Amino acid sequence: MDLRNVIFAIALSFAVLFGWSVIFETPQSEEQKASQQNESYQKKDGQNSDAPSVNIENKKVPNILRKDAISSGKRIKFENDNVKGSIALEGALIDDIVFKKYKLKLGSDKRVTYLNPAATNDGYFVETGWASSNIDKISLPTAKTLWKVKGNSKLSVGNPVIVEWNNNSGLIFRKKIELDDKFLFKITQEIQNKSSEKVELYPYAQITRNQKPVLAAGSMSGTMILHDGFIGVFNEDLKEYDYDDIQDKKKEHNAESGWLGITDKYWITALVPEKNQSFKGEFVYKNSYKANYILNKPVVVQPSSSKTSGTKVFIAAKEVKVIDGYAESEAINKFDLTIDWGWLYFLTKPLFFIINYLFELTKNFGIAIILVTAAVRLLFFPLANYSFRSMAKMKILQPELLRLKELHKGDKAKLQQEMMALYKREKVNPLSGCLPILIQIPFFFAIYKMLLISLEMRHQPFFGWIKDLSAQDPTSIFNIFGLIPWDPPSFLIIGAWPIMMGATMYLQQKLNPTPPDPIQAKIFMFFPLFLTIILAPFPSGLVVYWTINNILTIAQQWVIMRTTTVKTK
Repeated sequence: MDLRNVIFAIALSFAVLFGWSVIFETPQSEEQKASQQNESYQKKDGQNSDAPSVNIENKKVPNILRKDAISSGKRIKFENDNVKGSIALEGALIDDIVFKKYKLKLGSDKRVTYLNPAATNDGYFVETGWASSNIDKISLPTAKTLWKVKGNSKLSVGNPVIVEWNNNSGLIFRKKIELDDKFLFKITQEIQNKSSEKVELYPYAQITRNQKPVLAAGSMSGTMILHDGFIGVFNEDLKEYDYDDIQDKKKEHNAESGWLGITDKYWITALVPEKNQSFKGEFVYKNSYKANYILNKPVVVQPSSSKTSGTKVFIAAKEVKVIDGYAESEAINKFDLTIDWGWLYFLTKPLFFIINYLFELTKNFGIAIILVTAAVRLLFFPLANYSFRSMAKMKILQPELLRLKELHKGDKAKLQQEMMALYKREKVNPLSGCLPILIQIPFFFAIYKMLLISLEMRHQPFFGWIKDLSAQDPTSIFNIFGLIPWDPPSFLIIGAWPIMMGATMYLQQKLNPTPPDPIQAKIFMFFPLFLTIILAPFPSGLVVYWTINNILTIAQQWVIMRTTTVKTK
């Protein structure tokens, strides 16, 4: 019966995990579903903005190689300790960046390359500019405008770059681009008005991504477990949309403060408007995916004067300390949510800090996981003791339960009465085994989430064959753990650690009371095998956690089984 409770608890936990978004996400109203598609781009009723829409028209471009696109035009190079890349002078687009500290693949010297020029198939870039309600009368810079560098031509920390464009109609546009020592670009746009008329323009910033990213096997990105795609905080509200959501319908939000962007598992591109300026944020698809904002009020530039507007652009590796530091130093509300901590945020983030602290002490993320596992077991030790003693008594009572079942096999009511009397007499709670598991389930999922999203654990080794705790165990029983020179398909990769996890679960099961029903007993016997197959593709760090947890549980159960006795009449 206790095993039934265990199975029920695990099944319930999976149901909670996978059903959360369905239950708690705000459903689309019928009115929204029936509204026009994003091709019309009409202003919604009640919108409090007269700002024009950002130009999202995308013309088909030739698909050329990335290296050719970068070498085909003039560029501003930039570099600090964390990133290097270049900015295209055509459009003043940030479209080339490399994360210097992160390898593309384990064992490779190539670093993670993020963003791509617009002319590539997987173009991904950031632009800033101005929009006007009177576009027919004002010549504005576009993504095709060729800017000129004024002064310093290489961007670095403390050395900004200024680019300029003259529309030859009395307006001079400038951009001052700054780079900090990590991942932040500050872009200050300036308009100098030499004409005889005032000008009203709306500053905007836009991220464009030509296509969905290609996801690595087992990344869990694009699922309800791990969000990637569009993200933003508008006032106090976090909004997350998948790529498919944006293809179905444009998403639009007006806000007094916030930020928006496009997030991947480990990386993010985000835009932060100027403070104390209301804006309209959009997530939209038209041949490409776009996240943009435009200020609701125009910048008014009188003749013989100039005005500026600022934008912060984050093209960042999602390091927790860095993201939290930016949230604090730049006063960006809920910017830490660029990291998908999940709905168990209150557990996931503290667990990360604990494991990361232990990692800094031990220099091994796997050991840190084991230490946290032991700490969690110690935390629930009294509760587990109570549960295991009840299960031990249940196991000892199995012969008596079978005798009662045989004695009253024709009278279920009498059987239930006698069983309850036995439980009461021996002070056994048949449901006690379920309670500690239910309490530990949030910790399990919090650790799972933390291991899944943690950039700090990416490419971190353990011992032996585990070279990356964020990836699945690379060994497979089907090639005898590498002894046979054959690479099995991904669905046949069942490594040594998942097998150890299944074996320890089987041993743990043997310490639990055997179900009186033979059919149930056979089903439960195959349950460890089922979980072994299910968990094989999971991050090996999680499998290590579960295996060590099983071992500690077995030790605790064995001691209690040896010391627990009951008396039956």
